[in-house]
Amino acid sequence: MRLLTHNMLSSNIKGVTNGFPLQIEAVKVVEKQVDFNPDFLKNMFSKVDWAALAAASKALGYADLPEAAGADMLDSDDFLRRFHHALLQLHLEEGALVCPETGRRFPVSKGIPNMLLHEDEV
Repeated sequence: MRLLTHNMLSSNIKGVTNGFPLQIEAVKVVEKQVDFNPDFLKNMFSKVDWAALAAASKALGYADLPEAAGADMLDSDDFLRRFHHALLQLHLEEGALVCPETGRRFPVSKGIPNMLLHEDEV
């Protein structure tokens, strides 16, 4: 599961008002090569919750993103490459996503998060 995907997921358990961002418990992280596309990154920047991305990348062992980022940084090739690496090349292969409000764990196996809810959570 890419951090791009993580940035768009939230806990939808009944009664949860703060289900984003999901915390990451990483067991296995892999890096997969993805072609560098600065235009894609520039277009995605405004859609990404930066604080959630920075925290998620740290949870996967990548601490090279700044805590805060602004659109003025999009002119830096170094920044775009770090953003690219965190957003697209880091993959949570095994572990769990954890609801920040309830602590409910959603397992991630073979890179696929299981976000199915139990009957009493719907």
